[in-house]
Amino acid sequence: MTYAIQAEGLAKRFKETEALAGVDLAARTGSVLGLLGPNGAGKTTAVRIFATLLTPDAGRATVAGHDVVREAGAVRSLIGLTGQYAAVDENLTGTENLLLIGRLLGLPRRESRARAAELLDRFRLGDAAGRAVKTFSGGMRRRLDLAASLVGRPSILFLDEPTTGLDPHSRGELWDMLRALIADGATALLTTQYLNEADLLADDIVVIDKGRVIAEGTPDALKSEVGGQVLQVRPVAADDLARTHALVAKAAGTQTQIEGESVIVPVKDTELMPAVVRTLDREGIAVGELTLRRSSLDEVFLALTGHRAEPQKESDQPDKSAREADEAGHVDDEQRRETAVSPT
Repeated sequence: MTYAIQAEGLAKRFKETEALAGVDLAARTGSVLGLLGPNGAGKTTAVRIFATLLTPDAGRATVAGHDVVREAGAVRSLIGLTGQYAAVDENLTGTENLLLIGRLLGLPRRESRARAAELLDRFRLGDAAGRAVKTFSGGMRRRLDLAASLVGRPSILFLDEPTTGLDPHSRGELWDMLRALIADGATALLTTQYLNEADLLADDIVVIDKGRVIAEGTPDALKSEVGGQVLQVRPVAADDLARTHALVAKAAGTQTQIEGESVIVPVKDTELMPAVVRTLDREGIAVGELTLRRSSLDEVFLALTGHRAEPQKESDQPDKSAREADEAGHVDDEQRRETAVSPT
């Protein structure tokens, strides 16, 4: 099998913090690999190593068969990188931002201009091409940022939480664009804490926590492994929620969660649902909703890590500690240029 992205025993330490502790992962050519984990798990560290922005302390990483340390220039010529924050110059126009990247990549002026116009049209930014980026909405900036990572026609994309801070509509637009890129033959490594995003886009998933891989497989395989189905119970009266929780927990004999106005419990025994119905009926608790459904990726994440994913808000300011500074994933203009320009 051909792997476009591969890591073996990848390790990285920042002073006393072990960001990566021997990570193995592989992304098949023409697929999307979702890299999931809590804040500080090591996702951004891995992306930066693959993008040649960091050097690993141990292990080996390759991109399209090229070693990221010994053949960094070859790697940079093949990849595009989009970080958690839009790495575009707010004082330049949309066209000027893309022209800048094109010229840094060594494209002739005419070709740079043609490529900029093509990408602006593809990402539905043509009408705003002549406006300063500081007048763009958040969704428009993210689309421009993704367009900038594609100026050099990369075959491999690193997308580090690319939809952070976007509203649902803008996020959906970006998903459609990513699907189109993959359909054209690109390979992507996607980090995200919007787990429905990984569920919709990723062919395979690797979950890391505290710098170590704790699970891997397709979204369907992970759901089946952790618990194929979930029972959701919502009492008619909100005052009955706590008592419903206690009764369901007792009947299930396993971890039970309150989510909103409902009680959620993994189902591993087909007799659980009728047992819950009988118990609630006996206790006189009226049920407004009783649903047996398949586990979500969010519930898989909860089972594996002990808590739900918490997407970082765009307004959040990263702490100055070594770990959080690394995991904030900010890719500024200097980093963009470093990635774009291959050393000669």
